[in-house]
Amino acid sequence: MTASTDSLKNSFSADAAGLSTGEAARRLIETGPNEPTPSKSGGQLRELLRFCLNPLVLILLIAALVSGFLGQPVDAGIIVGIIVISTALSFFQGYRSHQAVERLRAQIAPTATVLRDGVWSELPRRDLVPGDVVRLSAGDLVPADARLLESRDLHLQQAALTGESAPVEKFANPDKSADSTTDDADMVFLGTSVVSGSATATVVATGTNTEFGDIALRLRSRAPETEFDRGTRKFGILIMETVFFLVIFIMTVNLAMHRNALESLLFAVALAVGLTPEFLPMITTVTLSMGAVKMAREKVIVKHLDAIENFGSIDVLCSDKTGTLTAGAISLDRSLDCLGHANSRALDLAYLNSVFETGIKSPLDSAILAHRPEAPSDYVKVDEIPFDFERRMLSIVVSHDNDQPLLITKGAPESVISVCTTYETPNGEAPLNDAEREQCEKTYGALSAEGFRVLAVARRRLGSLDNLTTADEREMTLVGFLTFIDPPREDAKSSLDALRRDGVRVIILTGDNELVTRHICSQVGIDSNRVVTGQEMGGMTTTALAHIAEEVDIFARVSPGQKDRVIMALKARGHVVGFLGDGINDAPSLHTADVGISVSGAVDVAQDAADIILLEPGLHVLHKGIVEGRRAFGNLLKYLLMGTSSNFGNMFSMAGASLFLPFLPMLPTQILLNNFLYDLSQVTIPSDNVDPAYIRKPQHWDISVIRNFMVVIGPISSLYDFLTFFILISVFHATKAQFHSGWFVESLATQTLVIFVIRTPGAPWSNRPSLPLAATTILIVLLGLILPNSPLAASLGFVPLPPLFFLFLAAATVTYLVLVQIVKARLMGRLLKAITLAKTPID
Repeated sequence: MTASTDSLKNSFSADAAGLSTGEAARRLIETGPNEPTPSKSGGQLRELLRFCLNPLVLILLIAALVSGFLGQPVDAGIIVGIIVISTALSFFQGYRSHQAVERLRAQIAPTATVLRDGVWSELPRRDLVPGDVVRLSAGDLVPADARLLESRDLHLQQAALTGESAPVEKFANPDKSADSTTDDADMVFLGTSVVSGSATATVVATGTNTEFGDIALRLRSRAPETEFDRGTRKFGILIMETVFFLVIFIMTVNLAMHRNALESLLFAVALAVGLTPEFLPMITTVTLSMGAVKMAREKVIVKHLDAIENFGSIDVLCSDKTGTLTAGAISLDRSLDCLGHANSRALDLAYLNSVFETGIKSPLDSAILAHRPEAPSDYVKVDEIPFDFERRMLSIVVSHDNDQPLLITKGAPESVISVCTTYETPNGEAPLNDAEREQCEKTYGALSAEGFRVLAVARRRLGSLDNLTTADEREMTLVGFLTFIDPPREDAKSSLDALRRDGVRVIILTGDNELVTRHICSQVGIDSNRVVTGQEMGGMTTTALAHIAEEVDIFARVSPGQKDRVIMALKARGHVVGFLGDGINDAPSLHTADVGISVSGAVDVAQDAADIILLEPGLHVLHKGIVEGRRAFGNLLKYLLMGTSSNFGNMFSMAGASLFLPFLPMLPTQILLNNFLYDLSQVTIPSDNVDPAYIRKPQHWDISVIRNFMVVIGPISSLYDFLTFFILISVFHATKAQFHSGWFVESLATQTLVIFVIRTPGAPWSNRPSLPLAATTILIVLLGLILPNSPLAASLGFVPLPPLFFLFLAAATVTYLVLVQIVKARLMGRLLKAITLAKTPID
């Protein structure tokens, strides 16, 4: 235990009766919230500073300073105004989105069972303080460092702290003083989880003062890079490369033509700014948070925003069948002897096992207990060997009157039969020879093939009770079998069809036997011609498993470690893998998968490991969440495609015009204003509708598609820019100010209105834009038309334009949109299809 833990523990009294609400509130002020890593104060101010210190903002500030130094206060003022407006807008939108996401996260905030004011209640885990008394049961995450007051067959998984893979048994020490620190045998720690048993404990350390908090502070590091992070990083590199070469080109050309160096530098910087989508952080945050809010309406809660893109990218979903394909409403069907004849003996013993076990009550236990609600008053529990996923058995020792203690074991039939040497008959016991063993295996095999889940029950009288271990599960007597019914969900087949239609393959990873799994899967439409068992997997190389995982949809009798192997094999083949799980054994796979998905009723360790929480079980809810994830990513990608292509076209035009015009084609402040207004028109993209065809396949980042889109669609805009140059000079004989004004209006109109064409791969009217997007786009175009005739015109360097110019502008805009639509139909459809079909994430 750390020194900080000791000192804190000694600072507060520990009362087994718990704390009062008032005392707990006082201690919370003194110790702070129970969070292993300290929450950062000043979050709003820090977020505002993050926007202000954006490299792009710094470039603009430098440009403003240079303009002011050169005696151009109007230009400097315009640049500063753009900075203030864009930063304020980004901060406001980002703050609203953050608040919305935090409200969603509050719905799934972890809780702990705490004794306050003498009453047990569920409180947020972050509100725990030293001195609180907490109750622990199987499946719980230990909410803080605590000393056991009482324990009953308590086994903890401490791998997160110690690296030990096997559960560790913990015992309360009633003779130990509350402030003793000689050893940690009766301590439980934050970051560990309860595998089986129950306990009460008094909290001695919270938050950063815990063992886990101490490690988190010392080893604090950045979270692993997600596919979304990699995509954003690659996009940033693409923009940086383009900007770099653009600036070098412009500076070289202008210096070669002996133009003013500082003015050329400002022009080059303005071009670089114009190419950069400076609203990307804000658009990203707003798009993903709006997606999170929409997903919440579909009963899907997102714990981490960047998980939305990964969620929409899922092309393989791995899941157990219970609660996914089946209703999870398991009921007991029959109690049979070893040869399949009706006999209540197996149920009698299984009931004793279920009623006394302290691990997580499985649905099978619940079905057994529901069948016989009366409590066995004449039996006393002596000891327990918890269930684990290697043995697939659970054993209880009970005593009755003066009889020898009885070991009762129930579990997977093949596991239980393997430790039996005799079996019960109507006349007593008989040796379980090869012939009888084969007959018993045929019995449960036939039941499994009919779709029943089967448990085997065995017993053994014990002579000594010293140090009960799994080695005592030997030379047992097979009593019989219990069969259970878990019918398929009514919506399972339709949900699987919907997932398959939308490009998501479902793979079943289950600990149940292959016969039951095959029966259920065949009923809901999953290919059950081949089933791979955990035993078969044991002899497979990683390469062989990766090949098999591409072809087989069902893996049965697999352990948690084998589930991990399948997931990693699929990821190695370039798939984005989601894993749906709700049990203790699912936590490792939830971490391994690209997207961990759990349900609100899952155990704490599963919910803690998951990225996505489903408020309702079933694949239909998950399917809706995937669709919303694709919509969110679709709008984000739409912003990137439209912004980079339009900006690149304009910058290409400016770079080309600078080669033959005797003056700059547009003033630096006009470039910045043009780019700002265009970006402003796209602020409402997160609200836009997404083409139905886009959500039919998993979506992935593909920087080559964005690059190709930019260099193909952008020059089309440049063709019309060059036409505008020709008309302004040759037809209207425009002055420099008229040229700037005319091209500003034409550039803003074409690149803004093209949104309605580019936003969908089909005809513009086939998928209507959202009302906010349509409104902002039209308002920005109208603003651009008004500016040359407004009171701000002179300060911006604009002058009124001839009326005939607007006739040309209307014709140019319409024909430009038609041309883009024609090119898009032939070329852009193929590019978007490449995005849709892409399967390999960015390296």
